[in-house]
Amino acid sequence: MATPLLAGLAVAAAALAGRYGIQAWQAFKTRPPKPRRFYEGGFQPKMTRREAALILGIRENAPADKVKEAHRKVMVANHPDAGGSHYLASKINEAKDVMLGKTQGGSSAF
Repeated sequence: MATPLLAGLAVAAAALAGRYGIQAWQAFKTRPPKPRRFYEGGFQPKMTRREAALILGIRENAPADKVKEAHRKVMVANHPDAGGSHYLASKINEAKDVMLGKTQGGSSAF
């Protein structure tokens, strides 16, 4: 007599837990996404290594091969021939030059 009663309670508990789990999952899926944090601020008049690293998405002390790889990835996404901005492309190129030590910054055409 006790066995069917315990089995029924176990099924009821599993059903309630499943229902709660489904409701929690649906609430989780419908919540608004967290806003991404971006670097707040515009470009500096003279580009620094910090700003160049932020533009390319690398560390300030990254080796040359990482700088070139990051430059290529960012440039593919923002190339003017693919609908990107000429201004951003010049800033990306300037960031690469600053990181590779080819210029001291401030050489953007814009």
